Amino acid sequence: MTAMTKALDDLLASYVEALFPIIYIHHSDYVVADDIIDKAVKKVSASAKIFEFNNARGEVDFFTKAPRLACTLQEFLSLNADAGFEHQTFIVLKGVHNQLTLDEVVAHLKIISDNNLYRDGYYATVIIVSEKLIIPFELENYITLFDIPLPDSAQIGEIIRIFLRENMLSISDELLSEFVLSFKGLNDFQIRQILNLAYQDGGDISNADRALVLNEKEQFIKKTEMLEIVNFKETIDDIGGLERLKAWLGKKRVIFSSMDKALKFGVDSPKGIMIIGMPGCGKSLTAKATSKLFGVQLVRLDVGRLLGKYVGESEENMRKALTLAEAISPCVLWIDEIEKAFAGIGPGSGGHEVTTRLFGHFLTWMQEKSNTVFVVATANDITNLPPEFLRKGRFDELFYVDLPNDEERLKIIEIHVKKRGKWSSDLNAYSLVMATNGFSGADLEAVVKETIENAFINGDDGITTKMLENVIKETKSISVTLKEKILKIREKIQEYDITPASVNK
Repeated sequence: MTAMTKALDDLLASYVEALFPIIYIHHSDYVVADDIIDKAVKKVSASAKIFEFNNARGEVDFFTKAPRLACTLQEFLSLNADAGFEHQTFIVLKGVHNQLTLDEVVAHLKIISDNNLYRDGYYATVIIVSEKLIIPFELENYITLFDIPLPDSAQIGEIIRIFLRENMLSISDELLSEFVLSFKGLNDFQIRQILNLAYQDGGDISNADRALVLNEKEQFIKKTEMLEIVNFKETIDDIGGLERLKAWLGKKRVIFSSMDKALKFGVDSPKGIMIIGMPGCGKSLTAKATSKLFGVQLVRLDVGRLLGKYVGESEENMRKALTLAEAISPCVLWIDEIEKAFAGIGPGSGGHEVTTRLFGHFLTWMQEKSNTVFVVATANDITNLPPEFLRKGRFDELFYVDLPNDEERLKIIEIHVKKRGKWSSDLNAYSLVMATNGFSGADLEAVVKETIENAFINGDDGITTKMLENVIKETKSISVTLKEKILKIREKIQEYDITPASVNK
């Protein structure tokens, strides 16, 4: 962490010297934040004073954390606001996010900020350190966000090596590289915590402990409502057709199964795919099958959950959700019906300002990301999606899933009948294929389920072609119920020349 901390304390010192009045360090590890603040203060002034308020204990000594005065945040700010006239002052506030919207607190912070900016002979910088980001509207122009990035690969390797030396352990360079990849997305404290757990569990650090890392990462998801762990049984074999898409995913699986070697070879980490097309034609199934194929966790992001009521809260929630995805990587991040989250973005579109900012943040992350989060975005309708989303560079590839063709319909029927143990060579495949033109995969599954249900109720031993045909006649397919919408989607697909997921499309 030394190299990173050095760069960060230089940056923090420059913010102070530029008279930034309130600096908000959004971080959960107060020890790391204190180290950066301490070094930055010494660079700014050897005689500077640091006054710390801890939400749980009142005023405390910054260095020893010994209690100084039991007081409220309002009382603390009132007592120390004028210290900036006497000497260079740093007012450090820990865990006060829930109090930042109080009128008296806002008033004190504005007075300190205005004095710092406009009063000669006054030097006081407020540094807020909190695991939660809340920025009141009244303080938005005074606050500067200060980000402490997660350790990169070199820093993670150094953390592991220090731990090994401290505990007189050793591992191979290959295993060290694997652990570095597994720990990507975690902070210093979390990495040490997991290493300690592995050490206490068995003494040596072995390849088996990588499962422990993944289990601990799952705990991070369960503690938040940002992401949802998706449990399922489906595999790539449950997808009827879409051979071009499946072949493409098969190539990416080779990279994911040997990610460390692939990165060292010079292969870029896969970004992800967008799958566009008709409802009920296998998009969600593909997201699940991709996770199973890659052998990694599937997590779902609901953008609607990220919207908050405070300035900057929604964007911070987006940042936290993506950071959390990085923390549990390698994983598949599934964003279902993404058009509902980001439709109508852009000049003159009337899109909400917050949604526009979320969209921009997500696009930037997709463009710049080099982690092992594989994004699977699914969309039923792209007619209202901004064009930026459909440009290569954001995603590795865009695939279009149309209604299944003759061969695919046969495969889908066969999959669902066999899954329920009712397949027979007596079934007339040709007749069923001809009768289901325009049916989606979901339509076909519904036909099979209802046919088998009817057979059970009637006391039949199995199902026949005639039974299936009777249910087919009573079923309105998606091509009938959504005829106009399907035409519009196909026109848009042709406009963007998106790759068909099926071989003969």
